[in-house]
Amino acid sequence: MEIAYLNSPIGSLKVQGDTQGVTAITFMDDNHPETTVIPEVLEDAVRQLKEYFKKERTTFSFLQNPQGTDFQKKVWEELREIPFGKTTTYLDMAKQLGDPKVIRAAASANGRNPISIAIPCHRVIGSDGALTGYAGGLHRKQWLLEHESPVTQGTLF
Repeated sequence: MEIAYLNSPIGSLKVQGDTQGVTAITFMDDNHPETTVIPEVLEDAVRQLKEYFKKERTTFSFLQNPQGTDFQKKVWEELREIPFGKTTTYLDMAKQLGDPKVIRAAASANGRNPISIAIPCHRVIGSDGALTGYAGGLHRKQWLLEHESPVTQGTLF
């Protein structure tokens, strides 16, 4: 398993993977020095993440290999369908999966997403529009949604 650290506007990211693909992108609570020599198997992911943070990329094409149950993988595939700059609700996601009763299971799978940002679990919000649960912290979820928003908030003064 190869590891690279990337500094981003919302903290350090740990990128892990091997020849089968990226297995995890995790927010670090402490600032970790950025990796200067990126392992070859992680080069695409790191480059694409840097482009995303510079607003030069809206989709990810690097090889991904998240580990989880079949249901979790189904949820994560559904998350990939949420367009950049858009959000969905946990209930709508459960309906997309074919059964509104799986809302809690879908929310749980969403929270176990190992590949932050590229599998955009931050784009799922509560039915009332509230920012609910995000493993990376609600401040990061808010930042990511604002970063992807087509509307730029101006200053009043």
